[in-house]
Amino acid sequence: MQMFKDKRHVSAETRRLYAIFELLHTLADFIAAFSFLIGSVLFLWKETETVAIWLFIVGSVFFCLKPTLKLIREVKLASIGDTEDLAERYEP
Repeated sequence: MQMFKDKRHVSAETRRLYAIFELLHTLADFIAAFSFLIGSVLFLWKETETVAIWLFIVGSVFFCLKPTLKLIREVKLASIGDTEDLAERYEP
């Protein structure tokens, strides 16, 4: 079930905004994945355990960032063009 109407193809601005957020989402995926991968390897040795734990925390933060980015993107896309609708609704 979609929360918002699909507005990604409405204009050049919405396509650009959608593309930027897709790139940020992909970047967050890679940072989270590599943080967990490197943290897992470093966790094998006692002397690098603390660094590994911090990498797991960083990876977790980036996993939390992904749905946040998606929500921000959808709210921004939903709000594009709505100022005219609001103005028409409240005209006497």
